[in-house]
Amino acid sequence: MDLKEKLISSFWAFENHQNEDTYLHKIRTEAIKKFEDSGFPTKKDEDWKYTSLNSILKNDFSVFPKQENAIEYNDIKKYFIHDIDTYKIVFIDGKYSSHLSQTTHDGMDICLMSSALSKPKYRILIENYFNKIAEKNSLTSLNTAFSNEGAYIHIPKNKMVAKPIQIIHFSTGNESAIMLQPRNLIVVDENSHLQIIERHQSLTANPVLTNSVTELFVNKRAIVDYYKVQNDDLSASLIDNTFIKQKQESICTVHTFSFGGKLTRNNLHFYQQGERIDSTLKGITIIGDKQHVDHNTLVHHAEPNCESHQDYKGVFGENSTGVFNGKIVVDKKAQKTNAFQSNKNILISDKASINTKPQLEIFADDVKCSHGCTIGQLDENAMFYMRSRGIPEKEAKALLMYAFSNNVLNSVKIPEIKQRITNIIANKLGVKIGFDL
Repeated sequence: MDLKEKLISSFWAFENHQNEDTYLHKIRTEAIKKFEDSGFPTKKDEDWKYTSLNSILKNDFSVFPKQENAIEYNDIKKYFIHDIDTYKIVFIDGKYSSHLSQTTHDGMDICLMSSALSKPKYRILIENYFNKIAEKNSLTSLNTAFSNEGAYIHIPKNKMVAKPIQIIHFSTGNESAIMLQPRNLIVVDENSHLQIIERHQSLTANPVLTNSVTELFVNKRAIVDYYKVQNDDLSASLIDNTFIKQKQESICTVHTFSFGGKLTRNNLHFYQQGERIDSTLKGITIIGDKQHVDHNTLVHHAEPNCESHQDYKGVFGENSTGVFNGKIVVDKKAQKTNAFQSNKNILISDKASINTKPQLEIFADDVKCSHGCTIGQLDENAMFYMRSRGIPEKEAKALLMYAFSNNVLNSVKIPEIKQRITNIIANKLGVKIGFDL
């Protein structure tokens, strides 16, 4: 039995243990039918032209963990941004860990998707938001079919959340191979402000495939600052699907830092529905060995007087491969749009490669839109200058690559995250300056 067949047969065992609520049951069954019809994406699909899942899907993944696994805080403390006080939502092998988590009831709903999907008091909000902006492709449909656990966050009007929220998914490796499908729903009501830090982390070298879906609703004049730290074990693969809908005068910024993992695919899609919206997508990718990172972005401008800014930097060494497929769509109605997209890459190995495809679809005539990509190597003149000043070659290369990615780091608003990412970059570039997880 291949993985597709295993998932379909496991779905019915999963659904039989759920509360057969008519609303959710219909959504889940429609989703599994979509996955059954489409299957896993292949290189024949245009959006997956340069990314193959074949080597990953050969693993015999467990769909549900066979036992609950307890881990202690001291065993995983290094993976948290613990320099600052945060709320914490922790999952172990797909199950919520109450003793590792720290949430609040201070006028906010920070709880579990399993609770939100099953309790009557959440019914109206679930019907208004759940599965409304997630695209109905095969992988998001697969996640929807199995949707049960993940983070549910609802920030009411006029609330500035005092502390960032960390969402961390750990896999213990007690299964020989496991597939996880977390589902997050985040609703930020008007005039509220939220910061999120998200991470997926394996604790052993056993294969892990995570197919994650997050729906984020940023309502009028709300501000959301979202950080994704991807520095997992080389046996772990992540397909991260994040869909964001913004209302008028809202601001949403997403930073994606991709350093670890065997294969990472980031689908990050913004839908602007209102005027004077600001959407920012920034990323740094530094990989080597046989790692593969694929960024697929979309910003859909539907209303006038809005902005979007995309800036992705990549450094690729050894046999690594990168993909950037970025699309900006400007509807006819979306006059006075200002949209910027940039993807710049450095190849530091003759065997590394990058496939980049910036796209603009503009149907309005009064706009400022630009896009571009560059692929090159380190500046030889700059290398010569630093070497002539007594800087060793290794450190000179590291300094140039750090300077290359520094403008993305400058936009990070939480100093402790900036320091953590700086340390990871230094470690990836071979310059040890401290704590690097």
